[in-house]
Amino acid sequence: MIARTAPRCQIPGWQRALAEAVTDPAELLKVLQLDPGLLPAAERAAALFGLRVPRSYLRRIPKGDPDDPLLRQVLPLGAELLAVPGFGPDPVGDAAATARPGLLHKYHGRALLITTGACAVHCRYCFRRQFPYGESRLGHEQWRQILDYLEADPEIDEVILSGGDPLVLSDRRLAELVESLNAVAQLKRLRIHSRVPLVLPERIDRDLLATLADSRLRQVLVLHANHPRELDAEVANALAALRDVGIELLNQSVLLAGVNDRVATLAELSERLFDCGVLPYYLHLLDRVQGAAHFEVDETKAKALVRTLRERLPGYLVPRLVREQAGAASKTPLI
Repeated sequence: MIARTAPRCQIPGWQRALAEAVTDPAELLKVLQLDPGLLPAAERAAALFGLRVPRSYLRRIPKGDPDDPLLRQVLPLGAELLAVPGFGPDPVGDAAATARPGLLHKYHGRALLITTGACAVHCRYCFRRQFPYGESRLGHEQWRQILDYLEADPEIDEVILSGGDPLVLSDRRLAELVESLNAVAQLKRLRIHSRVPLVLPERIDRDLLATLADSRLRQVLVLHANHPRELDAEVANALAALRDVGIELLNQSVLLAGVNDRVATLAELSERLFDCGVLPYYLHLLDRVQGAAHFEVDETKAKALVRTLRERLPGYLVPRLVREQAGAASKTPLI
């Protein structure tokens, strides 16, 4: 067990960093010395899906380059305002999979908790950018219903914490969730899906590590890195700390036009992940959420990229190319 040392009255550094994230498009353009002509479209897009970027992430973005792959993931664009056929508010069928408010049950043996609607960063391709988080708040009664549902289905042996991002929850709230899940007898694994270690590495502090270590469940943290530059030295240190408390680290990426749709970028990402003790897991085709069509890479190109990647890397460094389809019994492998 890692001892908790921070005074109760002290605001954790990560919460201060989260509060200081850039949320104003004008400030984003100014900090990165971008063309002010981008502002009107950025403001319109951010009015529909807000801007949020931690300053530690901004420091990895070079100034003056509107096409930088890290910037492209967070900069609101006018393209988000276009209605594109085939793109809608619920591309992966979350509504149909809602078993209880805040609980999704799509796949055999696993259930997913919508722990919060908050994120440390607002990725412009987010498939839950229009999710009705207000209907999924985990009050006492909702949480009791979720636990009853889990306990009534002995085939559910893994729970996934998602959101939003579960690691923006306070240590106290996260500890309450973990403790309650520890008490569900048939559960074996706790999986956490988070982008926080990549965009807000300050969050991986002693108190969080102590909270995560205090569980009988085998824990897996699935990161969401899309580009090798997201894995700087500070992030690498945070990932090492997570591994040191026994957490398995996997990564799933989204294939994004202008971000990582080149073999060299995907290969470098896999190599960098492995250097950081993270195993590449999935490479997702874009979930077709309204507002994200400009990120789509077509399936033919995606398959060609992965075939070439297989020629360049050992098999364990090649993520599986998949698509998530509403109502399917699992992710759909494409190659």
